[in-house]
Amino acid sequence: MDIVTSYIELGLRLGRHIDGLVDAYYGPPELAQRVEAEELQAPCKLAGHAAELRESIDDRWLQAQLVGLETVARRLAGEQIPFEDEVERCYGVRPTRAPEDVFEAAQRELDELLPGTGSLGERYRAWREDNVVPADRLDEIFTGLVNDLRARTEEAFGLPPGESVELEYVSGEPWAAFNYYLGAWRSRIAINTDVAMTPDFVAELAAHEAYPGHHTEHVTKEQTLVRAQGRIEESIFLIGTPQALVSEGIAGLGPEILLGDDEERLTAEYVAPLGIEYDPELSRLVKQARRPFELVGSNAALLLHSDGASVEDARDYLMRWSLSSERRADQQVSFIVDPTWRTYVSTYPNGYRLCRDFVDGDPQRFRRLLTEQLTPADLV
Repeated sequence: MDIVTSYIELGLRLGRHIDGLVDAYYGPPELAQRVEAEELQAPCKLAGHAAELRESIDDRWLQAQLVGLETVARRLAGEQIPFEDEVERCYGVRPTRAPEDVFEAAQRELDELLPGTGSLGERYRAWREDNVVPADRLDEIFTGLVNDLRARTEEAFGLPPGESVELEYVSGEPWAAFNYYLGAWRSRIAINTDVAMTPDFVAELAAHEAYPGHHTEHVTKEQTLVRAQGRIEESIFLIGTPQALVSEGIAGLGPEILLGDDEERLTAEYVAPLGIEYDPELSRLVKQARRPFELVGSNAALLLHSDGASVEDARDYLMRWSLSSERRADQQVSFIVDPTWRTYVSTYPNGYRLCRDFVDGDPQRFRRLLTEQLTPADLV
């Protein structure tokens, strides 16, 4: 318990230096109060503490977490760490560049699928960004989808009694949506209205952030690990650690496991009353074809942080290979250059790939992701 307490305090101390590093904390309040009352500790001291803790334990999950925290502290102290090394130490998976012929093949497939006139980029952006849910109906659609997905998740995996999510709408953030887990089986999900909310994207966010994604993982682990087993180290969720990569993998894979090919039909059911043009079969095929585009962001991050490319180069790369609009590319670049989130872009494709291969279509193995402390190495 002393080691676990020290681990939690280390995360909280680093969180005082880096806004957003502590994604959630619902553990013993006295630990947070004690850390908040202290003087700030120097990052180099925190890095040394992380290394000492890591060397004193044989718990595989905690060791992986501490490697991430040590790396975060070392960078905060001014140490220059090669970007690929930083990502690997933080998230347990080394980033690699996806070959651009994969993107070319995806674009050829999309060119055959998407109707209309104009260039492929124009047709793709029209499909992805033009038919948006009206702002005054956004909460209605989100709430309906969240409630529907909750019922399905309850039936498939079970949920703690009394768990709940609250939706809020924000702007000016570098992300599309964010789950703030509050503990006691409650989440506040913030949705960025600066982002074009097309029907598919609304459904994707509802599943990713709530059911069976982040909220479901948090409430299930609070129930099974923290409350039932006393593993209070799970009560702190830390960016810059393998915990986050596995979490993004769960949130990315969850809709496939829960809904299968039913996702687009469910989306169509909720948007039909709005009069929005929506073809569920076309949407399913387009989403399959564009799956490689999820790797473009990782390539852009490597261009910026390993190759020394400019922000303009990274934006142009995103626009060329993922067919992003200039506005969307600017938002993606702002995420990649953000000091807290610059390595995080790798968690989405790598987390999804590892969790997909581990689960291999078996809902019971997906349940393991929700209830066990697994590292990226465990998923290989």
